[in-house]
Amino acid sequence: MQAQSTIKYGTIHYDSLLVSLPQYAQVQQRMEELQKKYEAETTYNEQNFKRLFAEFLQGQKDFPQNILLKRQRDLQEQMEKAIAFRKDADALLRTAEADMMRPLRQMLDELIRNVGLERGYEVIINLDTPSCSFLHPAVAEDAMPYVKEKISETVTP
Repeated sequence: MQAQSTIKYGTIHYDSLLVSLPQYAQVQQRMEELQKKYEAETTYNEQNFKRLFAEFLQGQKDFPQNILLKRQRDLQEQMEKAIAFRKDADALLRTAEADMMRPLRQMLDELIRNVGLERGYEVIINLDTPSCSFLHPAVAEDAMPYVKEKISETVTP
């Protein structure tokens, strides 16, 4: 019974802490810039397809059969390339975001670890996940202010 009273848990909201990192805004800005570049290329591909399609519709009555078939294949290829580019862009954006967020998560994990050691927590529980339905207030402490303090210490020397 005595040993049980010395056990101490910390609680945090990981996502809130992650968003509060100053570097998070920089990552979001870089992601927006990257996304705009991919959107511009997607728009270019769509405009190119529309132009080819309009030319096809305009000339389809006058084209010989072999040119008509070639233009249809060109349109099909252009459409397939545009779809493939969009899928690739989505995957590349997800990968880029994961790559940019990895150092932030590592830094936050280290800050949380330091707070856990300094405050003597047995464990720090992320309340953003539904895995913990109840923590007795006598053994659980809100660790958010301590982690936020660590975050502010990393920003100001």
